[in-house]
Amino acid sequence: MDVQERAIADLLTQPEDRHLAFVRANTRPGDLAQTLAAMANGSGGTVVIGMRGRQVEGVADADAARTMVLDAALACTPPLVLPLPAVVAYNGATLLVVTVPSGLPHVYSVNGTYLRREGSTNAPLPPDMLRHLLIERGETSWDRMTPANATLADLDPDKIAAYARRVGPIAEADPLAFLVRRGCLVQRTDPAKGTPDLIPTNAGLLLFGIEVERWFPQAEVTLVRYQGREMSDEFLREDIRDTLPETARRAERWIVEHMRRGSRMVGLEREDWTQFPLGAVREALINALAHRDYTIRGDSIRIMLFSDRLECYSPGRLPGHVTVHNLVDERFSRNETLVQALADLGLIERLGYGIDRMLRQMADAGLPPPEFRETAAGFMVTLYGHTGDDRADAGGADVAAWRRMGLNERQIAALLFLATHQRITNRDMQELTPDVSAETLRRDLADLVERGLLLRVGDKRGAYYILK
Repeated sequence: MDVQERAIADLLTQPEDRHLAFVRANTRPGDLAQTLAAMANGSGGTVVIGMRGRQVEGVADADAARTMVLDAALACTPPLVLPLPAVVAYNGATLLVVTVPSGLPHVYSVNGTYLRREGSTNAPLPPDMLRHLLIERGETSWDRMTPANATLADLDPDKIAAYARRVGPIAEADPLAFLVRRGCLVQRTDPAKGTPDLIPTNAGLLLFGIEVERWFPQAEVTLVRYQGREMSDEFLREDIRDTLPETARRAERWIVEHMRRGSRMVGLEREDWTQFPLGAVREALINALAHRDYTIRGDSIRIMLFSDRLECYSPGRLPGHVTVHNLVDERFSRNETLVQALADLGLIERLGYGIDRMLRQMADAGLPPPEFRETAAGFMVTLYGHTGDDRADAGGADVAAWRRMGLNERQIAALLFLATHQRITNRDMQELTPDVSAETLRRDLADLVERGLLLRVGDKRGAYYILK
């Protein structure tokens, strides 16, 4: 039994409750919509499709079942945006596992009824609980709204096609219908024409728009690099105004190009290092793009790179019930549609939002945990990175370890030279230490060969040495 089968086997041993439901493959979309909405109005859950009670029946057509799940999510009000159901093989049968994330931003109804899970059943939300949820969550998020005068022609068909290819057959079959299910398009009937039109939402324009700056001048990322630890008059700057996926890619490339990097020798091995773990940088950047408050105009995401740290500022304070103290454990998605589309593109982790992963990556790199701070009108993430001198001394090499091995200063100078130039000759050694005889330098190099640190290549005057 592989890991996936063990996971589903463990799941099937659990009783149905407010976080777990088993449903048959032939369930009606309307009934499934009630279960999905009830879990979404709580703290999320899992629905396993292809079950008859605790008995595994399986689904005959996984693609049709996936489409049914998306239709059920679309039947909720507002439409529920979910990760694509996972197709799982178990004991010769095919099951669909549907995940309803926690921290969704709306209160969901089906045919005018607001539901919650009570044990293993769906029940109407009591009026006092409904009022509380409506106050806490609201009903319509900014990314699902439609700006005036936006039309389907404002979206780039090539970007839509690339997104559909990334998602796979369920999106490629009808990309526009899939964007409706994802909340990037809404279908409305034009009273004058009497025919339905597809209208982009704010999320659709941010993700696939042709002229993003025209619609959202605030959707900008400003990147600045300073040489030292403080702001100064000398800096490099770049402003990016593009769709969110392309902004993420361009901003990440810029940070990678401008952060500090180097290498050192650890014993006999060369170790490359970067100022920050690339994964942690990506999480900070994508989280800022996905979760910022886009209703705030006149302010942008700002990323400032210093010699010792990276600061990522995002307009808008933490959403919902999330605070600086509980953000590792709690979830609340201000921009549900943006988050799911970026997850479809592989740019963000849909359920974890990357905070816990960022903590692990910084710890694995031997760096302090990220610093999270709310400002008067925004949220700041600070990553403290390697400065170069904390990796080792003298050019990023482990000089102390070489001294403990008994190497003399001439030999250490030779190894440092090799760390940069990849090869060294007798002439290079003489230029490094001109006051030392050629015979002494020859013996120094021969000793490094005997110790297994260097390898001699060639003979006589053409000989040179490389790290072994």
